[in-house]
Amino acid sequence: MTDDQVTQESEDSAAAPSRRSVLGWGGAGLAIGAAAAGGAVAAFGSGSDMAPAASAGAAVPFHGEHQAGIASAVQDRLHFAAFDVKTKSRDELVQLLKEWTAAARLMTAGHPVGDVYEGLPEAPPTDTGEALGLKPSRLTLTIGFGPGVFAKDRFGLEGKRPEALIDLELFPGDNLDAARSGGDLCVQACADDPQVAVHAIRQLARIGFGKVAVRWSQLGFGKTSSTTPDEQTPRNMMGFKDGTRNISGTDTAALAKHVWVGSGDGSDWLTGGSYLVARRIRMNIEIWDRTPLREQEDIFGRDKGEGAPVGKSKERDEPFLKAMKPEAHVRLAHPDTNDGATILRRGYSFTDGTDGLGRLDAGLFFLAYQRDVRKGFVPIQRQLAKADVLNEYIQHVGSAVFAVPPGVRDKDDWWGRTLFA
Repeated sequence: MTDDQVTQESEDSAAAPSRRSVLGWGGAGLAIGAAAAGGAVAAFGSGSDMAPAASAGAAVPFHGEHQAGIASAVQDRLHFAAFDVKTKSRDELVQLLKEWTAAARLMTAGHPVGDVYEGLPEAPPTDTGEALGLKPSRLTLTIGFGPGVFAKDRFGLEGKRPEALIDLELFPGDNLDAARSGGDLCVQACADDPQVAVHAIRQLARIGFGKVAVRWSQLGFGKTSSTTPDEQTPRNMMGFKDGTRNISGTDTAALAKHVWVGSGDGSDWLTGGSYLVARRIRMNIEIWDRTPLREQEDIFGRDKGEGAPVGKSKERDEPFLKAMKPEAHVRLAHPDTNDGATILRRGYSFTDGTDGLGRLDAGLFFLAYQRDVRKGFVPIQRQLAKADVLNEYIQHVGSAVFAVPPGVRDKDDWWGRTLFA
């Protein structure tokens, strides 16, 4: 199968074939030698027998002006990974980004990265195989570059660090774990099937072996916000709808104003991209579960059943902020309280076992995209950290910020090309 065919398959309105349907193509066209020597991404050989996948497992187009996974309809599952770059070679980093892009192009279309069981028995397979037979499941892969990539004497990029890619301040109440913070690169994998999302991150980590290493990662489930306002707003682990006023993925004007970096924003290589803030927020579930309902509703500024703002009857009714308590979460996070600051949220719930003291390690993995971190997340978080009574029940324990480049335009383009050009 040629690169052109793979590209076309990923962008056709028809769903892409399952991974199992392409296995028969593997042996003849795989670059086994390159894979065994350095983990390079293999290409498929010729073949055209492609069984169509069910529409429920449809593929999201990989190519476009913007990266998928930002304004795209939010999937139900997440695997997010931050990487440290270990190589000191700019050329090796560029080659890795090209290999990652080729792998992402295949996986988001529902194809394996390479052979699974038809290669040389003396060499490991180039795809680990746990996603065999699974549909694309709307997999999206979104990459970002952390501040460390732009450090002096690393890759010659110090002059290209955007002013808006700031080192986030330590906000009041933060209890950040360095092992769950930062990173040179990030990849956000979202899908409707958790195994598809985990498989994608696993393949990228394998391809990058020796050049990058996973710094930290986070699994998420049960999206807590939506870019499709015609759907019900999901509930967080506290049982509330928080994120009703999120930007719609089809609201091009709002996206241009608040999410996409513009041509006049000072970093030409990032035009069409965005900035991502990731925060791991631990919830004190056991304390919250013993809090009276009325107090819970006053803390959020919404009723727990419908999700309506105080004094209103429907979830999407315009909130009357003055009717809420001054320290209510909705009031403090609202754009009217923050000089219009607006972000696009793609958060997920998480549960990571217990903390050894019998308490659930659970909460919200908060993901926010914006045009400028200084005008989006920072003023909102300052307001919340200062006065939000919800802080008695939550704690920010992980934090990272990334510059997210524009989309991959065609089969010759690759993640980060505009940065390294």
